[in-house]
Amino acid sequence: MEPLVSTSWLAEHLGEDDLVVFDATMYLPNENKNGREEFARAHIPGAGFFDIDEIADHESHLPHMVPTPSRFAALIGALGVGAETRVVFYDQKGLSSAARGWWLMGLFGHDRAAVLDGGLPKWLREGRAVEAGPPRPRPPAPFTPRFRPKRLRGLGDMLENVKTGAELVLDARSAGRFAATHPEPRAGIPAGHIPGSRNLPYSELLTAEGTLKSPEALRACFIACGVDENCAVVTSCGSGVSAAILTLGLTLAGFPTGALYDGSWSEWGSRPDTPKGP
Repeated sequence: MEPLVSTSWLAEHLGEDDLVVFDATMYLPNENKNGREEFARAHIPGAGFFDIDEIADHESHLPHMVPTPSRFAALIGALGVGAETRVVFYDQKGLSSAARGWWLMGLFGHDRAAVLDGGLPKWLREGRAVEAGPPRPRPPAPFTPRFRPKRLRGLGDMLENVKTGAELVLDARSAGRFAATHPEPRAGIPAGHIPGSRNLPYSELLTAEGTLKSPEALRACFIACGVDENCAVVTSCGSGVSAAILTLGLTLAGFPTGALYDGSWSEWGSRPDTPKGP
């Protein structure tokens, strides 16, 4: 399955037995909205809700960290996703958090997953149908995770990389947050960045209509940041969500998928023992 699908593709295939659609919207703490509540007001017909904060490690104090393989398998299986299921993720803002769902599926070995280009805003602009209310339940399905640890980075990996510079770290946050000229949306976390990292705000991968740029244009964005075929890339952001947009962009541009730093700035910025760039 291609990692990006169009609204016309989804409209054509919507309702097929082996296709599951998820709204994976997550709002930042300063946005004062709730993804699940907004889902109940309007969502793509037949869609379920993929709760990024629920499908996570609840023993961590950090937001929506990757769950154990067994927890992920139990939760995604309960939502009706099995080995042969095709999964499409979208979000209410266009392309903000849906890629996190896509990335998690790939992390646990399921490549039959995609992101809806343009998300719900594009779907609505085209006059396509929506429905209200809770998600329709699907029969549970057995899901066997195949964890890919090379796609994940933790604090120790990142501390080591500050010393070696072996991997290029791309930060998807806004330029203001990266440069510490704008505050972080999470209280108590200072602004700044991981030393040696480079800033590529995920918005730079999007067109004015909120869709992803062409593979050629995406490739140019990454090359401008120092990415090449032999470059090992780690994506980062505020809490491991918009970083997945960069990971998706790398894939679409024909570069290796690379890895994602799950704790991202929520972890790095909150610790007194991590070096920080201004």
